[in-house]
Amino acid sequence: MTKKLAGAFPVLPTPFRHDGAIDESDFFAIIDFAIGSGADGVVYPGVASEVDTLTPEERRRQVALLAERVAGRIPIVIGASDPDPKASAQHIAQAAEIGAAAAMVMAPFHLGNDIAAQTAYFKQVSDGAGVPIMLQNQPKPIGAGLTPEEVADVAKAVPAIRYIKEETPPCGQHLTRIKAATNGSVDAIFGGAGGRYITDELARGAAGTMPAAELADIHAALIHAWQSGDVRTARKLYVASLPLLNFQAIFRMHMTKEVLRRRGVIKNVFVRGKGPKFDDGDRAELALLLAEADLPYKHFVPN
Repeated sequence: MTKKLAGAFPVLPTPFRHDGAIDESDFFAIIDFAIGSGADGVVYPGVASEVDTLTPEERRRQVALLAERVAGRIPIVIGASDPDPKASAQHIAQAAEIGAAAAMVMAPFHLGNDIAAQTAYFKQVSDGAGVPIMLQNQPKPIGAGLTPEEVADVAKAVPAIRYIKEETPPCGQHLTRIKAATNGSVDAIFGGAGGRYITDELARGAAGTMPAAELADIHAALIHAWQSGDVRTARKLYVASLPLLNFQAIFRMHMTKEVLRRRGVIKNVFVRGKGPKFDDGDRAELALLLAEADLPYKHFVPN
């Protein structure tokens, strides 16, 4: 029987050189960092991977490189979201090809709260899938923002859905309601939303979290402490991480890549996606936040 997924599953970013091309060396370094940090698995590609900027060829190659580098050491969850069910099914097929533990599919925004349509979509994408499906519930306008009961209805109607990633606020309350509504029909429910509500989610029975990757070590240590019953240490790590997570909520991939650079993991911080960029004041604040955080992995490069 396949072991159920649980723990810290960081969503890996896609590193780009200054010319916008993917830096495969930096990508391998990020994978090594996640594994060395004690992550229980990795997720790729997702929103935090700038997946919407990747060509189909880039996306497929990156997934293949990920599987090659991980080499079975930890589980991989492949992001397989696409508004087109045929395209999503192709991503799911590649997930099965590389031996992924699951394929994560976001409930599409364009189908909204039409549960019959959402159910039909998930049945189509999972038809013949050789890998378990994780239903990702993102708030509007990125995802459909389904209610907890709607998430449960879709999951119960599609047997291939074995996992749920809930990211629609209030995440903790929604996780409780999904757990009650599914009544054991799925294997596990994960939190997301950058890990900003992780202790509440764990207290309500979340199997783990899928945040961005720059704090993979602190998230792994936090969850492992919680799993061992050391709630005090888990909450201490949560308090240490929260100022950085609040900063990340604004700057997203810019924050993730800059922190990974300052921690000596990657060399390049180019971001293809849109969003706020740092100014000098932001860089100074980030340096202070990193200095104040109780990070298990303390190596930093000069600013």
